Amino acid sequence: MREQATAALRQLVGHPEADFREGQYEAIEALVDRRERVLVVQRTGWGKSAVYFVASALRRADGAGPTVIVSPLLALMRDQIAAASRAGINAVTINSANATEWGQVREQLDADAVDVLLVSPERLNNPRFRTEQLPELTTRCGLLVVDEAHCISDWGHDFRPDYRRIRTMLAGLPADTPVLATTATANERVVTDVVEQLGTGADGTPRQVSTIRGPLARSSLRLGVLRLEGPAQRVAWLAAHLDDLPGSGIIYTLTVSAAQDLTETLRAAGHQVRPYTGRTDPAEREELEQALRDNQVKALVATSALGMGFDKPDLGFVVHLGAPSSPVAYYQQVGRAGRATERADVLLLPGAEDRDIWAYFASAAMPRQAQADAVLAELGRASGPMSTVALETLVDVRRTRLELLLKVLDVEGAVERVPGGWAATGQPWTYDAQRYERVAQAREREQGLMVEYLAGNSCRMEFLQRSLDDATAAPCGRCDVCAGPWYPVEVPAEALQAATGQLARAGVPIEPRAQWPSGMGRLGVDVKGKIDPGETMQRGRVVARLSDLGWGQRLREVLKADDGAAPDGVLAAVVQVLAEWDWDRRPAGVVVMPSRTRPVLIDSVARHIGDRGRLPVLGTLELVDGGPTGGPGGNSAFRLAGVWGRFGVGADLRARLADLHGPVLLVDDLVDSRWTVTVASRELRLAGAEAVLPLALAAEG
Repeated sequence: MREQATAALRQLVGHPEADFREGQYEAIEALVDRRERVLVVQRTGWGKSAVYFVASALRRADGAGPTVIVSPLLALMRDQIAAASRAGINAVTINSANATEWGQVREQLDADAVDVLLVSPERLNNPRFRTEQLPELTTRCGLLVVDEAHCISDWGHDFRPDYRRIRTMLAGLPADTPVLATTATANERVVTDVVEQLGTGADGTPRQVSTIRGPLARSSLRLGVLRLEGPAQRVAWLAAHLDDLPGSGIIYTLTVSAAQDLTETLRAAGHQVRPYTGRTDPAEREELEQALRDNQVKALVATSALGMGFDKPDLGFVVHLGAPSSPVAYYQQVGRAGRATERADVLLLPGAEDRDIWAYFASAAMPRQAQADAVLAELGRASGPMSTVALETLVDVRRTRLELLLKVLDVEGAVERVPGGWAATGQPWTYDAQRYERVAQAREREQGLMVEYLAGNSCRMEFLQRSLDDATAAPCGRCDVCAGPWYPVEVPAEALQAATGQLARAGVPIEPRAQWPSGMGRLGVDVKGKIDPGETMQRGRVVARLSDLGWGQRLREVLKADDGAAPDGVLAAVVQVLAEWDWDRRPAGVVVMPSRTRPVLIDSVARHIGDRGRLPVLGTLELVDGGPTGGPGGNSAFRLAGVWGRFGVGADLRARLADLHGPVLLVDDLVDSRWTVTVASRELRLAGAEAVLPLALAAEG
């Protein structure tokens, strides 16, 4: 068998002298010869894919059915299919991006012409796939592979509820079907959790799981942390020194807006960089990944959307503008670099805003009991399946959080996804508050470890290894703690001036809402369909998003402070936005949004605009019945219901609008869902305003 395995490996890598690394053949032997369940925890670049492709080739040669690989990302699937093709393995995929090919894939499966089938964890719970294809695949599967297996565990840094469904699939496998789970980022807690789930056999019979774990040190990586004063200094450092970094690489940011801001600034400085975020179109993502592989760009400026599975063996560097919330997540991202090079540079540029961003994302990570109870109650009362959109008008949960909550409830047996939406199963369900509290505490400890990593009191690589419970952890001798800073620390004055100017630019569009949310009648709001053109606002502006690198941090501080007049710098930025606004008609007057928390701030901005623009301040909208109800974070339908009918146009303001010829500038402090300014603009339009141009200091996101 070793000879056959070695031949398959050499065909896979295209090298006649290739041989197995330590642990690879042992895993293959356990899978193919003994049909075991195996967890492989090895560093990125070790060659986990070689294990499952060689094992697949041997199993197929022995007459077994296709290997099924549960893989989390389309980018990872593309790389895996390309690697399989090089080895003469016919690999295909069923995912959301290739729906037109599903029929052809099904025909190939029926003809036993597929060696490897890659599916996303979400596909396992698609009603049609689950009913029509999953039972047969489970029976015929020659090898089941769970890639990036840390996603199974809610202790992992990248928990995905859909991965929990693999446990159900495991329970239905024939007793002699081998199972392989792979990851590079699992500490002991995650390993224990994954092993426990992998050990699920038919009828609940426990199965033995073998763990093959290797050292996680990456000898090619040279780690460092550079603390600089503010966003402009960090961006300027990159603009000045990006070309000094070896080869091409990835610059990670914590938010989409930061990725966009940094890309624009670096391009203005002459660098070949492009953004890659969760909002990037799937087709464009593939093109960007190839551009980086071919060294057509110096770097992709990316969020975590470019993470697991992207493979460029000679990636020369990874830079982080802002620290991830845990050393484990950081290790996973920097592991993209230096797989096939003697040296790769890894640098982290932390920011003062990092902890606020960690807190924001952590708040959406786990379900809340009140929301779960509300969802179950509504599904229990329903006469049939309910779509996510219909549920949104009954429970005040934002779309992304609602989808996550439904997945968790599905995995735990309380609801199920059926044709037409979601339905309650009727099975008893109890909110596991203790478990979620333990997870939250674990995430807080990880954040504390990240702060400790930044402090640099010990070898950086050793610290990351210890965070992953690697018993072989030892000083690396290369990082900036072991050997001193390997990177320049100065920020050239010219680069700082250019970055400061670029980031100081103010002004982000606010797009008008075009459609009312579905089902508003259930919430007592009689609107539906498209918003009447005679009642809508025009395209507006904010000075910045709170997550922007430039004005974002400064505005966050202003909005956190006690209510008071806007600082001169903020007023100057407002004037800049107005000066660069490409409106069709200049506003003829200013209207102030009422505020229960920042009335002085908003009024000072409106008065300044009136003085500088020689525009009359017409007055302030009235709060009806105390004003808007509810708070931030709810879904679109409830946010609209919370502000509907809560603003009024008083007699004096109405009279001034009647005498006004031209648009109204509506001034506010913060825009989030846009329903507040949408409803306020509607009231002004109905009271006679020709047009409404919203202007706010900041926008969420």
